[in-house]
Formats: sequence, C-alpha cells, structure tokens
Amino acid sequence: MHTYLESVGFKNIRSRREMDKLVSNTVLHFDEKHLFEDEDGRLMGEFSREYAPDMGVTVCGEFDDRGDFHPDYYIPYLHANNISSNEEVTIERHAGKVSYAGACDDARCGVTIIFYLLNMGEYRSKIHQIDPNEKLGPVRFSALARDGKVLLPVRKEEWWVKQAEKKSIEHAKLVNAARIGDEDAIESLTVEDMDLYTMIQQRIPNEDVFSIVDTTFMPYGIECDQYSIVGTINRLEKVRNIYSGENIWKMEVTASDITFDVCINESSLMGEPKEGRRLRANVLLEGEICFT
Repeated sequence: MHTYLESVGFKNIRSRREMDKLVSNTVLHFDEKHLFEDEDGRLMGEFSREYAPDMGVTVCGEFDDRGDFHPDYYIPYLHANNISSNEEVTIERHAGKVSYAGACDDARCGVTIIFYLLNMGEYRSKIHQIDPNEKLGPVRFSALARDGKVLLPVRKEEWWVKQAEKKSIEHAKLVNAARIGDEDAIESLTVEDMDLYTMIQQRIPNEDVFSIVDTTFMPYGIECDQYSIVGTINRLEKVRNIYSGENIWKMEVTASDITFDVCINESSLMGEPKEGRRLRANVLLEGEICFT
C-alpha cells in the first residue's frame, strides 16, 4: 500500500480488499484517461479519479491482447495550479515499472530537484512530437505530506525582507555563474557558506534552530524524490474526500523561494495552520511538465 495514500484522504484504508475496491472504483469511474505505448511497444493505460479538489488516485497498468486492463500500480496525486520552476527538466524512466522521474537544477535551493512525474501519459503521447533539442519545462510542483507541524513565523522587519530578496537574486546569479566554471562566483559562494556557518555557530547556543532557519528545502532519506521542508503558508483551504469522508488541508507553501502546493490529512497535522505561519513536513515531491 502506498505510504502517502493518507495524504489525499485515505488514511483508514488498511486492507488489501479495501485497496482493491478503491483501485476498481478509480478505473471504472475515471475522470481522466490516457493510453500510450511504452518503450517496448506495450499498450499502457493511466486512469485518474479526483476524490477531492485537485487530488485523487491514478492507476497505471497494461492492456493484454484481448483488451483487458491489468493494473500494475497506483499513485496518489495532487495537481498544482502555479508554475514552480522555469528551469530545464530532464526525464528518465524508473527501472522497476513504467513510470518516470524528472530532475531540474534550480539555483534557488542549490540542489538538483528530483520529482515523480505525474503527467506520464501526456508525456508519452507527446514524446515523438518533442524536438530532442527542445527544452522541457516549465514545471508545476506539488507535495504529499504524511504528517507535519505548524510553526510560528520568524519576525521580519520590512528592511530585512527587501535585503533577503536582493540577496536571493544575487545568490541565484552566482550559482548559475559557478555552474559554467566562473572562479570568482565559486569563491564568493564559498565565502557565503563560511559566513553562514559562523553566524549559526554564534546563534545556535542561545536560539532555537527554527528561529534562525526561516525556510528549507532539502533531500530527506535515501529516496531521491522525498524532501524535508519548512515553508511559509501563503494560502490554504480545507477540502473533503468524497470517498472516505476525511478532511485534507491543501496549502500553497513557499520554501527556499520555491512555491508549490502541499496536501496533508487533517488528522496528521499538529497545530493550527494559518496564512503566514510555517509548515514543517517530510514530503513526496511530484511534478507536472507544462507542454502548452
């Protein structure tokens, strides 16, 4: 059973029989369907049903010679509404199943962002129309959280916010320059890291770490598409899963200057979420490439 199924409102599904029932319901009453051929020429199907606004379950599988559909796996999803990154995206198939991972280098967070590709069917249907030299992107990120905590915001003066925005832009420029081998940019980034380390060493004995660190977006665990985030809540709404009746918090969050949508089961969230407060969670990162 998928670990993040509870994020979209299926926390109480515990048995294989209940899961099979949900898979059958999704395939029989789908809202969206994609048919495509994989690299070996097999006819594959992708059936999605929305069980709450912008979120639900996608079932993927193969059609046999008689046209019967055989489910292989399912994935809970959350569709994001806003573009998160305009960087070039690289797509690669997973080894164990017909699914894909995307990766993009975003200077804002300083790491290669790897995500599970949600619109696989659309990608496969358009792959023969895509110029090999054409840049893939932009991409919309969304995240599924199994549990999380609400943190109070860090107090910021207006002058500090403006200065932080300026530094963020300058930092992104330095990272891009460093990627192409600019030695001055590399040296400047090294000095920045040393100054940051010194500042943390001075403050950490007397302050909580989350009063020093405003937001974070960093890899978590050994799976490449999972991240630990601390992000500011920009917008939020509580929605209801029509199948299970469970409530889910859907939030727009900004972490390390990257804005994306997050969903979390109401019963798994500690604290009261409000705009301006922060969300701390470990998430599965998903993404959709914008083809139009």
